[in-house]
Amino acid sequence: MRVLNTLLLATALSLPVAGFATAQTLPLPPASITVTGEGRVDSPPDMATISLGVTTQGTSAAEAMAANSTQLAAVLANLKAAGIEDRFIQTSGLSLNPNWSNSYSNESGQAPEIMGYVASNNLTVQVNTLDTLGSVLDAAVADGANTLNGVTFGLQEPKPLLDEARKRAVADAKDRATLLTGAAGVTVGPIMTINESSGYTGPQPMFRMDASVASEAVPVAAGQVSTLVSVTVTWEIAQ
Repeated sequence: MRVLNTLLLATALSLPVAGFATAQTLPLPPASITVTGEGRVDSPPDMATISLGVTTQGTSAAEAMAANSTQLAAVLANLKAAGIEDRFIQTSGLSLNPNWSNSYSNESGQAPEIMGYVASNNLTVQVNTLDTLGSVLDAAVADGANTLNGVTFGLQEPKPLLDEARKRAVADAKDRATLLTGAAGVTVGPIMTINESSGYTGPQPMFRMDASVASEAVPVAAGQVSTLVSVTVTWEIAQ
C-alpha cells in the first residue's frame, strides 16, 4: 500500500510539470501577409436590357386591366416584329391599384374615395444585337408602352473576361506582397488562403421618359462595361 501511495503522489507531482513543458513548446503560427489585388478588363457590351411598361386607367378594375392587356398585346407584337424572341421577353411586374381622390380633409370630414383604377404591367426585354436597340425601343413605344424605366448594358458571355480579370487580380496582389515584404527585408512564402469577389459594371446610360415623345429610332450610346475582380491573398512570410 505504501508503494502504491508513493507512485500516485509521484504521478500527481509530475503532471503539472509535463503540462507546463508542453505549453512552452507549442509552435508559433507562421508570420503572414494579407494583400488585396484588383483586376479589371474593359470591353464594349454586346447586349442590353430594357425595362419598359404599360400603364392604363379605368373607372373599374376590369376596365383598367382590359385596356392594359390590349396595349401590352400591341407592345409584344411590335417587339416580336423587331426581332426579339419570346425567351428574351419577361414580365417583371404586374399591379392593379385604386386611384384615390384627394386625401382625408379635416374640413369636410370626408374620407378619400376611389375614383378609378390604375393597372401597370412591366416587361424586361433583352436585346442581343445592339445595332437594333434604337429601333427596338421605337417599336416598343410605337402604340403600346408608355413608360421606359431604363436601359442597362452587359455581356452575354462574361466568363472569359472574368477569368482574365482574375489573373490580373492575382498578379496585382502578388506584386504588392512582393513589394511590401521586400521593403521589410523578408520574402513571400507559400500561399495560405485566397478569397475572391467579382462582377462587372461600367457606364450604363439610364433614362426614363414619356413614350409619347418618341417618334424616331432612339439614339443610344453603349459605352463600355468593366469586368472587375478583387482577390484577397494571404502568404506565409519566409524569413
